[in-house]
Amino acid sequence: MDKMIHDKQEIAYKSLYLALALVDLDKKTRYYGTDVPIFHSEIHVIMAIAEHPGIHVGGLADLLGVTKGAVSEILKKLERKALVIKEIDDLNLSRYSLNLTEKGKKANNNHMHYHAVLNSMVEDELKNASEDELAFLLNFLSSLINRVKFFNENFEE
Repeated sequence: MDKMIHDKQEIAYKSLYLALALVDLDKKTRYYGTDVPIFHSEIHVIMAIAEHPGIHVGGLADLLGVTKGAVSEILKKLERKALVIKEIDDLNLSRYSLNLTEKGKKANNNHMHYHAVLNSMVEDELKNASEDELAFLLNFLSSLINRVKFFNENFEE
């Protein structure tokens, strides 16, 4: 087998391995500096509330692309863990506004630090890359993501 074909197959394998490693990393339950375990779906709801304080359930569901029922279930868990507080919205008494408690803010801050550490890993790996190399890699990753999404949506078993 010629080296070029071998290298392309190796890139495909390593891309898949990286994707699986990132999924495994992202799905792990963490505490984020609190006394309660926080699941993947929960920390992303916390992050969305941190970015949109006072958001209501419907707005949060729209933002996350999930149903209001799914958001409500996660919010019940986050309230029991004292990470989120629901308060009646002063502008619309028929809905609740959502905010983070101090513990929820701590979890969000630690989650953002976690992302910063991961981002710094990527930046460190790319520190000596030229503008052309960065442009190629960005284009390659964007194109590959789009192709994988298309494949996922259209693949028949």
